[in-house]
Amino acid sequence: MSLRLPDSGADTDAEGRRHAPSAVRNAGPILALLQQVLPPEGRMLELASGTGQHARAFSDGLPGWHWQPSDLNPENLTSIRAWSAGQDRIAPPLVLDAGRPGWHRDMGRFDAALVVNLLHLISDTQAAAVLAGLAAVAPRLVIYGPFLREGQTTSPGDAAFHASLRAQDPAIGYKDLGWVADQLRSHGHDLQWHEMPANNLALVTFMI
Repeated sequence: MSLRLPDSGADTDAEGRRHAPSAVRNAGPILALLQQVLPPEGRMLELASGTGQHARAFSDGLPGWHWQPSDLNPENLTSIRAWSAGQDRIAPPLVLDAGRPGWHRDMGRFDAALVVNLLHLISDTQAAAVLAGLAAVAPRLVIYGPFLREGQTTSPGDAAFHASLRAQDPAIGYKDLGWVADQLRSHGHDLQWHEMPANNLALVTFMI
C-alpha cells in the first residue's frame, strides 16, 4: 500500500532528482548534529535514503565519510543516483528491505548508520528488525524522526499525523521512545536523545 505522506508529490527535475520539501527543511539540523557526534571519518550506512537529498547533503558536509545509501523501493534509486552524481564518496545505492529479520547478515560492518523518518512508517515488527540490524552493523547509530513519549504525542500536528498513519494502516504510526530505547538496549546499545525542530528527536546510540 502506498501511504499518503506530506512529500508524496515531490517534484522531479530534468536530471531525475526528486525534491522533497521535508528533506530540505531537516537537512541542516541533522547535518549539524552529525558533525557534532561523529568522528572525522568513517563509513556510513543510510537506510531509507528516499530522494537521495540527504545522502548528498550529508556526504558533502562530512568530507571524511564514505556513504552507502539504500532504499526498499527500487524506483527511488534513480533519484539517489542523480543526487550522488559528482560525489565519489557516495557508493551506488542498494535495494534493501531493512524490515526483514536478518537483513544485516550480508552487509558487513560500518562505522555508523543513519535512518531518518522511517520508524513511524512501518510496523512494530519491522521496526524491531530495523533496530536489531542497525545495532549489529554499526557501533554508532543516529535515528531521527517523530516519537511518542510515554505513549503520547507532543503536539496537535503530531497527533493528527499519527492518526492519519493509523487510519491508513493500523500497524504503523509513531513508536514510543521508551520502546525504541528498550529494543536498542537489548542489542547492546544505549542512547541519548537530542530535541530537533518540529518536535522530532534524534536518537544517538553508543555501545554498552
